[in-house]
Amino acid sequence: MNGQKLVVLGGGESGVGAALLGKAKGFDVFLSDRGGLKSQYRDELRQNNIDFEEGTHTEDRVLQADLVVKSPGIPDTVPLVQKLNTQGIPVISEIEFAARYTKAKLVGITGSNGKTTTTLLIYHLMKTAGLNVGLAGNIGDSFAKQVIDDTFDWFVLEISSFQLDTMYATRINIAVLLNITPDHLDRYDYSFQNYVDSKFRIVQNMEPDDDFIYFCESPAIAAEFTKRSIAPRPLPISLDKPVDPGGFFLNGELTAQNGEARFSLPVVDLPLKGPHNAINMLAAVLAAQSVGVSAEVIADGLHTFKNAAHRLEPAGVVKGVTFINDSKATNVDSVFYALASMTVPTVWIAGGQDKGNDYSQLDELVRQRVKGLICLGKDNAKLVAHFSDIVPQIFETQSVTEAVLKGQEWAEPGEVVLLSPACASFDLFRNYEDRGEQFKLAVAVSNKQKT
Repeated sequence: MNGQKLVVLGGGESGVGAALLGKAKGFDVFLSDRGGLKSQYRDELRQNNIDFEEGTHTEDRVLQADLVVKSPGIPDTVPLVQKLNTQGIPVISEIEFAARYTKAKLVGITGSNGKTTTTLLIYHLMKTAGLNVGLAGNIGDSFAKQVIDDTFDWFVLEISSFQLDTMYATRINIAVLLNITPDHLDRYDYSFQNYVDSKFRIVQNMEPDDDFIYFCESPAIAAEFTKRSIAPRPLPISLDKPVDPGGFFLNGELTAQNGEARFSLPVVDLPLKGPHNAINMLAAVLAAQSVGVSAEVIADGLHTFKNAAHRLEPAGVVKGVTFINDSKATNVDSVFYALASMTVPTVWIAGGQDKGNDYSQLDELVRQRVKGLICLGKDNAKLVAHFSDIVPQIFETQSVTEAVLKGQEWAEPGEVVLLSPACASFDLFRNYEDRGEQFKLAVAVSNKQKT
């Protein structure tokens, strides 16, 4: 590879990791970011003598590449990427690039919702079992950067559809497909089938001795099984019926059957609640069984797991009212799962940058569970119009502090205030993490004022 020109488009965690791996493998590396780099990444590139630019893409230089690693945030429709494709210059993802240089086997998790929770849980179960495993993909440290030393036997990878779009030869050994519901359709010519096809790229290089774990009652997934020949061993998950091999959730109990491995456990004392998390836990259990983790260790891992921030995360209790931070819920399907998990009257905080949402699937749940809607966004017209005849009371604000105070006012002791926005955060916040952190801070301040 010595002397080949590698251009990395995008200077975030994955891009800088790809640049470092490229340098380690003898490429002539140039990183280009149309925005600005974080100081830590700028310093890292300089320390490793990697040439870079920010604030622009120098087209002539980019088009001299032998290989391009593209950030998943850059659409294929931008003119520069189209020119690369026209000239036949390969454009791949960081995951595709890193997979070329690792001896590790790969567990890949995708789906419209639940990816992060399931990825972290699989990683936790494998770590609890003492396996030599790394965590990467759409979460944590760069996969490419970790592959430079390549010390792990396994990697657990959260993989988005955008990353899958530029993966071609990577073989996933254990694949998890949790669900497919409309999301990011602006990146797929507003065609749901294009998005479905993207998700199914996770199985494209799998072989008969690999395992494919999937939720068989997802309509989009079920429909694809009537059209496709799937090479790996199927391990379905059901919420309706027993499956063997596979996993199911019936009568409050998780059951997973994978070859000779058998596992069963009531969910009542487990930290993850709701039917969507039953799917996530079953996917993780089946994956853990596939790599030989014992039932005893799986049970221990499920009990000791702590989910990532901003995913149905307890944010505090103020005068008997429980506040829950689900800022990661940036689409309607995620909110559906969150509201379905609520067992008491709930004040729902929603809003932000709408992504073409269809709120109608929430109507019945909102009627049953939501006593008030607080719209936290610059433009709340769509939310207000849709729910004005469904929710008894609606309040609009652009202040997270005001939203928390109104939630405290409306909720009775024993009830819940749920931040589950259904929208992107960029109208008022830097990202969903910023939104979640500001929410938790506002709850903490409210708690001090009330006590």
